[in-house]
Amino acid sequence: MTYPAELRYTKEHEWARVDGDTVRVGVTSYAVDQLGDVTLVDLPAVGTSVSAHARFGEIESVKTVSELFSPVSGEITAVNEDLEGTPEQVNEAPYEGGWLVDIKMSDPSQLDGLMDAAQYADYIGKLEG
Repeated sequence: MTYPAELRYTKEHEWARVDGDTVRVGVTSYAVDQLGDVTLVDLPAVGTSVSAHARFGEIESVKTVSELFSPVSGEITAVNEDLEGTPEQVNEAPYEGGWLVDIKMSDPSQLDGLMDAAQYADYIGKLEG
């Protein structure tokens, strides 16, 4: 499995796409494979403050309920409202239409603590090892 090179990754299987001082956050294709069919995504409201590595929502599938963790600290500036009616977009396009939230970063240096695509692929390899 390959992971988009332009993204940063967490050990909790979230990805972050950086655009200036904002990051778009979603879950990785590995997470989607582990979850199975996504049936519900519970996300915070715009304006909510989040902390790096802290829980910000939940994703439910036919197999389990998993917590979502923020890769950075900041404020939620957008929520993918399309997921309310069509949560399966997370399965179909985890890096595009299945994104979760946008976060305006309060400390961009936190990105340095995230993995790049090669590091994330290596991390997944060790998990499956």
